[in-house]
Amino acid sequence: MHDPQKAQNEIIADFSLFDSWLDRYQYLIDLGKKLEPLDDAEKTDDILLDGCQSRVWLIIEGSADEVFIRANSDAAIVSGLIALLIRVYSGASAKQIINTAPEFITAIGLQQHLSATRANGLHAMLQAINKAASDFLEEV
Repeated sequence: MHDPQKAQNEIIADFSLFDSWLDRYQYLIDLGKKLEPLDDAEKTDDILLDGCQSRVWLIIEGSADEVFIRANSDAAIVSGLIALLIRVYSGASAKQIINTAPEFITAIGLQQHLSATRANGLHAMLQAINKAASDFLEEV
């Protein structure tokens, strides 16, 4: 089973390899480029996430036992943020998602280095993921 805490620890370790924030931003952009693309037919307005300045299409599927997250953005750094959230939360159970605070954000210094609009977008993505996890638990 997917372990969100282990995934967070791996992200923290990965980011610790870079001395400068310029290198960390580049790594974030590179992660975003590796995201599995959504089909154009999936990029509908009803899955566009509110609260993001850039366009973010977020698909959350599964059940309380296993939640799968797929997403894309038209912005490079936001795509990297999506890749990190997918790495931590996709494949986890709904309960794991709710019980795993995104500690990696503080640990790698993201909150100090994101613009207000990107930070709002990251918060909106986290809220959507947590809401979906709560909804899956209510269905049980």
